[in-house]
Amino acid sequence: MLILIETPAGFALFQVANIKTLNKIDNIYDYLQNEKQAKKLITPFAFQQFKDTQEALVATSKLINGKIPKKLSKFLEKNVISQEVQDQIAVQDKKLAKQLQEQLGLNCIQTPVTEQLFRGIRSQLTNLIEGLSESELKNMTLGLAHGLSRYKLKFSTEKVDTMIIQAIALLDDLDKEINNYMMRLREWFGWHFPELGKIITDNLIYAKVVKAIGMRIKTSSTDLSGILPENLEADVKQAAEVSFGTEITKEDEKFILCLADQVIELTEYRFQLSEYLKNRMQAIAPNLTTMVGELVGARLISHAGSLVNLAKYPASTVQILGAEKALFKAIRTKHNTPKYGLIFQASLVGSAPAKLKGKVSRTLAAKTALCIRYDALGEGQDAEFGITNKSFLEKRVHQLEEGVNYRDVKAPQRGKAKPIQSQTQYQEDADFQPQGSNWMEKFQKGEDKRQASQDIVQRTQQKKVKQQ
Repeated sequence: MLILIETPAGFALFQVANIKTLNKIDNIYDYLQNEKQAKKLITPFAFQQFKDTQEALVATSKLINGKIPKKLSKFLEKNVISQEVQDQIAVQDKKLAKQLQEQLGLNCIQTPVTEQLFRGIRSQLTNLIEGLSESELKNMTLGLAHGLSRYKLKFSTEKVDTMIIQAIALLDDLDKEINNYMMRLREWFGWHFPELGKIITDNLIYAKVVKAIGMRIKTSSTDLSGILPENLEADVKQAAEVSFGTEITKEDEKFILCLADQVIELTEYRFQLSEYLKNRMQAIAPNLTTMVGELVGARLISHAGSLVNLAKYPASTVQILGAEKALFKAIRTKHNTPKYGLIFQASLVGSAPAKLKGKVSRTLAAKTALCIRYDALGEGQDAEFGITNKSFLEKRVHQLEEGVNYRDVKAPQRGKAKPIQSQTQYQEDADFQPQGSNWMEKFQKGEDKRQASQDIVQRTQQKKVKQQ
């Protein structure tokens, strides 16, 4: 029985010297931990070393995808097929074993015994393969691991879009939490000082004022100049003197102030997270950010799963991404399909007139799809491509608002016009002649058309009367 081992150094074939001895061993892995016993039971059959890390990376990537590398195929043809070896080959990977059976016709096996053999042989690789030291194997393994990681990512370390997906999801969660906390704070403190909510509408400023004031009776002695302008500060102090809110205890004040602290901290953290997301979007997808903004771009990437997956989508899918439920409902009920999804939140679509939103979203999706592919697959790090497309879109929106449509402009005809060889004469008898020549004269002169039509109706009614 032969054993196929894929190592960072190359492909190796080992042969079991005595199968009867193998069947008598209870724990094969422990038995192979002894170097002398391992060399007696397992003997090297053939070994093909990789030339460099790039060759090892290509072979390993194909093995991960369930394909047979060319180097492995040549190695097996040279050492097994050409020599007409009839032994069974133990292969650890199920996909690889299936491919070897279908393409090369080899007899591959997988049993619990072979699994223990694989573990034992890998622990004794440097002892079984001559010329392979422990340090060389570690360096090869490390180099292959780094190369394989870069191959899987296909990006630099700054182009990892996982951070964007997590950041935009956390940003949406923070918005919900801040709204819930703020609603609770306004309702809770509104029982004590209801006039404050009508004077201050901003949530962060409201929380800071609540933290600074505490109880309503402290308002007149509290300096709010660092939080509010002079006119609002005067309004707040005046409203506190005539407020009809209920009184609260010190314990109530303690928990209200804790809630205000939570709102302030979450709001400040939300601002920092927004800046972080903006910087990451500028580094990963600058052209997409220029077209639709960092928030819409991040939501598109999050919805698709990654920037590469988003680059695979056509423009029509980018246009309605996020409106899948409405799309399937429209198809099921045979109604009009939606014209936009997440892209509706872009400034170009939002500022367009209602009747032009569909056209603008379609044009924006087409240019956005190009920018996404440029960011995902291109080598440039600037946003010039996105700036050029955005300027084109702004001109296009302006033309649509003025009523200019590219479809109304006919393309010039190519070639010369052919002359008409046979022209028939104009037949006056074929023209429609209504009764009464005065009607046609009046119509051609531009006189009252309604009166002319009424004359025709009267004549037809007179004819019907005469016939009766």
